[in-house]
Amino acid sequence: MTTVIAPSDLARGTEYSGSRPKRHLGTHLILLVLAVMWLLPLGWSLYTALRPIESTNQNGYFSVGGPYNFDNFVTAWNQGGFSKYFLNSVTITVPAVLLTLFLSSLMAFAVSRVNWKFNITLLIMFTAGNLLPPQVLAAPLFQMFKHLNLPYWFSDSGTLLNTYISVIAVDTAFQIGFCTFVLSNYMKALSSDLTEAALVDGAGIWRQYWSIIMPLCRPAFAALGTLEVIFIYNDFFWPLLFIQSGDRLPVTTAINNLQGVFLSNYNLLAAGATITVIPTLVIYLLLQRQFVAGLTLGSSKG
Repeated sequence: MTTVIAPSDLARGTEYSGSRPKRHLGTHLILLVLAVMWLLPLGWSLYTALRPIESTNQNGYFSVGGPYNFDNFVTAWNQGGFSKYFLNSVTITVPAVLLTLFLSSLMAFAVSRVNWKFNITLLIMFTAGNLLPPQVLAAPLFQMFKHLNLPYWFSDSGTLLNTYISVIAVDTAFQIGFCTFVLSNYMKALSSDLTEAALVDGAGIWRQYWSIIMPLCRPAFAALGTLEVIFIYNDFFWPLLFIQSGDRLPVTTAINNLQGVFLSNYNLLAAGATITVIPTLVIYLLLQRQFVAGLTLGSSKG
């Protein structure tokens, strides 16, 4: 029997062995192993959080069976004060993400859609900034914020320390380089005919940016927005460095309230860690389609 191969299959690069395509079992096996490795800690934390501490003390953490309930989640929520800390995280995360996306989109438009002398140089500088470890600038930033005097009606500490603004500014500064790099590559993939036609019609730079390029970058914004929410929401270092008041710390520090003085209830800690994961997981599930589209669109031309 003669095997007929459609031209569309040849265009997609389908490999044939006789009359059946080769199955990439090795690739699927590697992906399956990686998925299990990523999901195993989360699943084990959830399993531990559903078990009472008495059950694990009696049977061990690697045992199966026993009662399961949500008592650890209720205790962690009340003891850790998660409702207050979640609000603090929202106060930091939302402005930081919006500022990062807006400022990086301006810079990405300048280096990708406008021909001028220093566009490549600035893009390299923004990209190189991501190579600098944040901890290197911890002491200089702390001293700078400490000696920057502000009126007490603006900051109860008289400086930028112990304010949300300090954390928002630093998070924005450290994330803007990565977002500029991604958005500039995405904008370069857009056809230049769009802005050239708008320029012929009399549209200025700002009109080209706001009315033409920005709407086309929505998938990229969705992908970057999801990543930036995860990055900034999970940040533990900068809030702990700049904020001394316990009632202003983000949710990543709320787990410290679940630590015992002499002993630690790891079932309670697992419940608290699971609670902190829920917002980012919900955001990813809601924006999953836009997130995948933002990672794939613009990867090829034609």
